[in-house]
Amino acid sequence: MKHIRVFAPGTVANLGCGFDVMGLTLDGVGDLLEIGAEEGAEGLEIRNLSGMNLPENIEENVITPALRAMLAAYGRPVRIEVTMLEKIAPGSGIGSSAASSAAAVYGLNELLDRPFSGKELVEFAMMGEALIGGTPHADNVGPAVLGGVVLIRGYEPFDIVRLPVPDNFFYAVAHPAIVVSTKDAREVLPREIPLSKAVEQWGNVGGLVAGFALRDVALIGRSMHDAVVEPYRKGFIPGYDELKELVLAEGALAMNIAGSGPSVFALASDYGVAQRIAAQMERHFQSRQIGCHIYAGRVSNAGARVVEQ
Repeated sequence: MKHIRVFAPGTVANLGCGFDVMGLTLDGVGDLLEIGAEEGAEGLEIRNLSGMNLPENIEENVITPALRAMLAAYGRPVRIEVTMLEKIAPGSGIGSSAASSAAAVYGLNELLDRPFSGKELVEFAMMGEALIGGTPHADNVGPAVLGGVVLIRGYEPFDIVRLPVPDNFFYAVAHPAIVVSTKDAREVLPREIPLSKAVEQWGNVGGLVAGFALRDVALIGRSMHDAVVEPYRKGFIPGYDELKELVLAEGALAMNIAGSGPSVFALASDYGVAQRIAAQMERHFQSRQIGCHIYAGRVSNAGARVVEQ
């Protein structure tokens, strides 16, 4: 049986105005796993050595439906062994489930001599997201597999576009020790919005895509304003408006909610600024007696990849 080690990065979905259709890749945080494959045999084994609390039943692990979708397309029996070595904390808001699915399908594709394209790997990894949320979606697994910033035009047909990341582009993320269920975060959203808000949001999404295409960080910052989702979800995060004001005063280009929360993220054009923003976020939550994990680093062009053992 051949074995390799694979890393897949953490991700942030939505990017403010890009609700359910955009995501970006975080450098320096992600999942590390070892995967082995033997053609002509059958079976799937998943071991957890990461120290994180993960489902013992493989039917409840996001890796399982992702790999099964891939094997169905491959059409030949393969025995697979997966060992989780390092794991993003589940519920962190930075693509924990997506990183696992992305690493698994990328690694198996390498072991099978790359029969599938990056786009196809994203579609397989989406099946892991469906296990968690009920429907397949690519705003986290897309950047986890492909790297950089991605735009999902739609699913029928499935179109995913990888956008370039500007040089000197950094993130700060804070994961407060509060729980925001995806179900609650969905239910709080309005079913209809005024046309004026829709027009404002369309302009921001267009500006955000253009900002990445042009590598214009100022345009990216202005365009990340969310007129539709943030006003309803920010109530789940204590002191959100105050925190945003502090973060922007610290030099952030923009700040918003990571995915459905409770994590928040900000973007900056300087690593030192990103570090100060992360520290500011931590102080904000600690002042409210809320524990907090913080991350700061570069927005990465690199997605899932093989690493040396």
